[in-house]
Amino acid sequence: MIVYKTDSEIKAMGESARIVALILDELRPQIQPGVRTRDLDAYAERRTRELGAKPAFKGYRGYPASVCISINEEIIHGIPSARTLRAGDIASLDFGVLYDGFYGDAARSYAVGAVTPLAAHLIAAAEASFHKGVEQMVEGQRVSDISHAVQTYVEAQGFSVIRSFVGHGIGHALHEEPQVPNFGFPGRGPKIRRGLVLAIEPMIAAGDWDVDILEDGWTAVTKDRSLAAHYEETVALTESGAVVLSRAGIPSESALRKEQPHA
Repeated sequence: MIVYKTDSEIKAMGESARIVALILDELRPQIQPGVRTRDLDAYAERRTRELGAKPAFKGYRGYPASVCISINEEIIHGIPSARTLRAGDIASLDFGVLYDGFYGDAARSYAVGAVTPLAAHLIAAAEASFHKGVEQMVEGQRVSDISHAVQTYVEAQGFSVIRSFVGHGIGHALHEEPQVPNFGFPGRGPKIRRGLVLAIEPMIAAGDWDVDILEDGWTAVTKDRSLAAHYEETVALTESGAVVLSRAGIPSESALRKEQPHA
């Protein structure tokens, strides 16, 4: 069942989503050659708790970290470790928090130093395809119109969309209905209407869309080991149209921090 949000719930969700954006923005300059992925994770968890929120992913279905950090052919769910970033890598960070009863979720793919033209194109295409999807988040359209727009753009760039994983509704739960694939025919699925909040997240590959799961049981990689990129935002349909909550202005720490951080 799709849970449509009221204006006040969307406002509350905006606070959660903006914490996610704030911390991802703080992580961006730290994405440098030689940095250990577990140090990025430790920073994100510390900042989350300083701001009175909880890491959304840590412990979720057994996931052991606060940030999913996926490198190069890794699509999603990479586990932070002692691994260090190298110049030329693509580092995809997927991050979420729980704040005042609502979840926020977003992902970015970053270039580590100078990358190849192919890698740069792939990163840009993932973000651009997200915006193509958001253009379809209009009253009366259907969820598959978002999916089709993402797929059409990505494939026009010579890339493929990953089909094993999807975007999703979000709110009081991290994953709610409806599912939002990044491929499909237009004009299908639930109608889009005011109050719908989605985590729209293109996951794309430079090669084929088939996936392997590594022995850790989490890390999803492209089967052909081609490069992958991931971009995600939390988006709400409001009276004034689609609003990217995780980009709708970054709040100040004083506006977020509470006297006693959440446990």
